[in-house]
Amino acid sequence: MSSRSAIIHVVDDDESYRTALKRLLRAAGYAARAYASAGEFLAVRRQESPGCLLLDIWMPGLNGLELQEALSKNGERLPIIFLSGQADVPVSVRAMKAGAINLLTKPVKKEMLLAAIEEALSAEAETRAARETAEDCRALFKSLTLREQEVFGGVVAGKLNKEIAADLGIAERTVKAHRAQVMEKTRAGSLAELVRISHRLQVAGWGGRDRTVEEVELDR
Repeated sequence: MSSRSAIIHVVDDDESYRTALKRLLRAAGYAARAYASAGEFLAVRRQESPGCLLLDIWMPGLNGLELQEALSKNGERLPIIFLSGQADVPVSVRAMKAGAINLLTKPVKKEMLLAAIEEALSAEAETRAARETAEDCRALFKSLTLREQEVFGGVVAGKLNKEIAADLGIAERTVKAHRAQVMEKTRAGSLAELVRISHRLQVAGWGGRDRTVEEVELDR
């Protein structure tokens, strides 16, 4: 997907600066949307599409740092580039620690701004791709039966079939059969690929759920 298909959101209470940014962005080939306040930005329903946020730090009402915090709490992953006429070191550190891609001082040169936007869009694309990969891995994992998920866990932990069999209280040949199903359903061509799937699930914070006694008995 071309970065020029991304939407650049501009939040700044200075109307003239906001308008100038919007014109610059559109001239550079981006779709641009402008908002006069953090509250106006939050009130607009946005589709989860590629893009980034150019955000003024100091605004009446909800300021840029507070908007950044609100977006994080809402689970929105839009990368942020802060723009400010005055940003001291503590403010800059707080913004960057909270995940901002960059902090630029007004007035910012066109080349510097466009380079920062490309950096933000590149980071957003990488994050989006990783998230989609994790979702694919999650779907593959969910296709496994509960017993197969247990075998999956034992295999990626480096255990031998007989060790997994002992842990689960089943025959070693049953473990082998489940292991073959795990490899087929996850489309893993090797143990290394299976381990990569496991790692992506862990990074995404998802790895299945605890089983009830009834489920264990039914799956034996």
